[in-house]
Amino acid sequence: MPRVKKGKGKAKGAPPPIVPILQRFLKTYGKHCARSQTSVCPAIRRDLKSSIDSEQSLRRFTLIRPDDSPPGLPPVSLEPLLTTIRDEQYTLGKEICIWGLQLSNPEIARLSCLLELTGCTTCPFTTLEIIACKMDPWSLGRLGKALQFSRLLFLILDYCRLGNEEIERIFSGLENNKRLQGLSLRYCGLGPWSGQRLGSIISQSAICKLHLDGNYLQCSGSLALLRPLAEYAEMQGKEPPATASPDTRNPTQQLHKIKNKKRLTEAGPWLVKLHLADNGIDGKGEGESLLEFTQMLTCLIKYSAHVREIDLGNNILGEMAAAHILGALRARKTGKLPVLKITVTPQISSDTFRSIWKNSKKSNTTYKKKNKAKN
Repeated sequence: MPRVKKGKGKAKGAPPPIVPILQRFLKTYGKHCARSQTSVCPAIRRDLKSSIDSEQSLRRFTLIRPDDSPPGLPPVSLEPLLTTIRDEQYTLGKEICIWGLQLSNPEIARLSCLLELTGCTTCPFTTLEIIACKMDPWSLGRLGKALQFSRLLFLILDYCRLGNEEIERIFSGLENNKRLQGLSLRYCGLGPWSGQRLGSIISQSAICKLHLDGNYLQCSGSLALLRPLAEYAEMQGKEPPATASPDTRNPTQQLHKIKNKKRLTEAGPWLVKLHLADNGIDGKGEGESLLEFTQMLTCLIKYSAHVREIDLGNNILGEMAAAHILGALRARKTGKLPVLKITVTPQISSDTFRSIWKNSKKSNTTYKKKNKAKN
């Protein structure tokens, strides 16, 4: 049998072998770390070598501060990684994750420039995850401006302690964002004031997944968040069938469009998932606010064709609120809307809790006691 010559007949436009690309990336990254007198991140090096061994592209860069660094070792820095991505023109990465670092203004400035990159070479990243990192107000303002022009689909800022001034800088970059679909601000120290701003942002953006667990929105902030969503859902739910839009009458079709479009052409509210676990939502000193919150929540449950998951775990809603939620779930079922997965604290009567459980999808969520956001 004649021997087949290697390298012949290669399809035109086929992608280059990934191994040399990753090997060159690792070498360049080491050089930039040496020049900046910073340490090579062990997680980045490990993931690159693993991708080389498996001959697979590296899609997720995880920059993390080592827990067992010996004294005197130079710190891990974000800048050499970003410089390497630029120099090597590496466009195969989709997620950049930064955990537990003190991020300087120059690092955030370079990251923001990368997120804003447009033209012949677009920024490849669709997910930015910054966990338990320290950033000053200038850095947060610069990052907020970059969000207005980025191609991000998911933004995660969990465990980053944010005051009112700092979070406002991020909120300003999220207004009228037609691309971002997921926002996570868990354990960031958000107070009741944040609820109104978040409600406004969600109502005028493409965000459909919102995770706010472990904050302090309480009844008033959560009410302000839900109000525009519930009012919109009630308006849509009470429209006569003849005048209702096709997407409103067919939520499955609309959600399919959301998942398959890289960008939404219209603003929301498109909220599908809402996580408000451990937010101090109870009746202690806020009896009227709890009642109003419950009214808005049940309105959203009864009328929203988009919402599919609500997490209210570790909030003491009380028996009356739980009974209203159960009634709303039954009304939703009567209205033939999609099944809603809802999680509530078991600190209510067993009959009500069991009935809520039976009328919603089973939740596998587990909770940890609220911790202070890492500084």
